[in-house]
Amino acid sequence: MQNRMFAAFIAALALGAAPHAMAQAAAAPATSTPGGIVAPGIAYANAQAVVGASAAYKTAMVQLPVTYKAQIDAVNTRRNQITAQLKPLYDKFEADQKAAKPDQAALRTQAAQIQQIEQSAEREIQQMAEPLNVAQQYIIEQISDKLTAATQQAMTKRKITLVLDSQSVLKADGVYNLNQDILAELNTLIPSAQLVPPAGWMPRAQREAAAQQAAAQGAAPAAAPAPAGRAPEGR
Repeated sequence: MQNRMFAAFIAALALGAAPHAMAQAAAAPATSTPGGIVAPGIAYANAQAVVGASAAYKTAMVQLPVTYKAQIDAVNTRRNQITAQLKPLYDKFEADQKAAKPDQAALRTQAAQIQQIEQSAEREIQQMAEPLNVAQQYIIEQISDKLTAATQQAMTKRKITLVLDSQSVLKADGVYNLNQDILAELNTLIPSAQLVPPAGWMPRAQREAAAQQAAAQGAAPAAAPAPAGRAPEGR
């Protein structure tokens, strides 16, 4: 049995390697097929690549492990403790499996115990890493909030009227690539991002969900009024 609980240990650390790949995608050369006809006013772009290649994002990903060092160290320490706790359980389980006549009932009990510890540990690690995960979402949201304006400015300068998502484009010459133009505008609009979100800050998806829930709860009494009682009959 393998320990799978740390496959996605901390999302921010995993994404720390993303800027390089994203920067390469955003910096695709603007080349054209020889003799090809270039249609004016059309371009494609990869929003995720542009955000990941931005100066604000790359700088934040370097600063994040420093600002949140205490949380990262705590997670690493706890991870090592859990690994040490699980190792003898794994070893015993594997040894019992190799017995001449394995006790299947005992193996099921051991597997259930290991799974319970893994699941509990995964929840604990996620909770410990939550400040780091929220900080990363805060950074991305700050940059993404400027993406529309950066795209519009790039479109205006290149006289583009239609921008397609690069992931929906099957094949196109590099001359249609608007990534670098948007990136240049984005770096001007937001050269750096804040690392620590305000107290109580939630990602946009959570804020919108909370607002919808509050609106639904507020509208519930009006949407379902109590049925009117029967008027008393006169004598």
